[in-house]
Amino acid sequence: MLSGIHPVQALLETSPERISRLTFLDHGRGLEPLVALAKQHRIPFDFHPRERLERLAGTSRHQGVAARIAPLSYATLEQIVERARANPPGLVVVLDEVEDPHNLGAVVRSAEAAGAHGVILPKRRSAPLTATAARASAGALMYLPVARVDNLAQALQTLKDNGFWVYGLDAAGDDLYGADVALPIALVAGSEESGMRPLVARQCDRLLAIPLSGHTPSLNVSVATAVALFSIQARRAGR
Repeated sequence: MLSGIHPVQALLETSPERISRLTFLDHGRGLEPLVALAKQHRIPFDFHPRERLERLAGTSRHQGVAARIAPLSYATLEQIVERARANPPGLVVVLDEVEDPHNLGAVVRSAEAAGAHGVILPKRRSAPLTATAARASAGALMYLPVARVDNLAQALQTLKDNGFWVYGLDAAGDDLYGADVALPIALVAGSEESGMRPLVARQCDRLLAIPLSGHTPSLNVSVATAVALFSIQARRAGR
């Protein structure tokens, strides 16, 4: 089940065939555009009181709508590389063992908003594409491809072979704002607890740190990734 106005609207606009049924909140506000899209695509829908909708959605944060959908699918590493080649300079995000689906969804949301070409995850010890991740992405998972790979270090080497520079976010790294952003970039962020694994860090061409002015020693992985992404894109745009 996928819930939330923005995720459901994104799915209705991009892949309505994946929705088997929509359920709306009785007398819910702001749902008319979604109901109209459901009618347009001939998707069955019904209305239920709040308690019933919460049980179906599995959350009270459904914003008045829940959709029963086919499982979210993964892209391949090759598809993301081709997507980046078609719109240079490339920018992809690589997450090393980020296990919180909220953080995964938040990173996907920032990456899509920043114009990145995809997100790459390891198959082991990584949050899957669940309804929680989709809800946290605010619909971005419907637009941005996510790939899962067997070996993250090998995937980084593949990216290098395709012209990417691999930058890893690390508190001990060089100043983020001094890095060359003109070439294709694979931006690597580590897990919530321990950061990048040593094997992954060794594959990075350069480790970069976000300068912090306060007493807080670090940023949440999704926030750090967003700061780095928008810094790269702003500098590419000359701002």
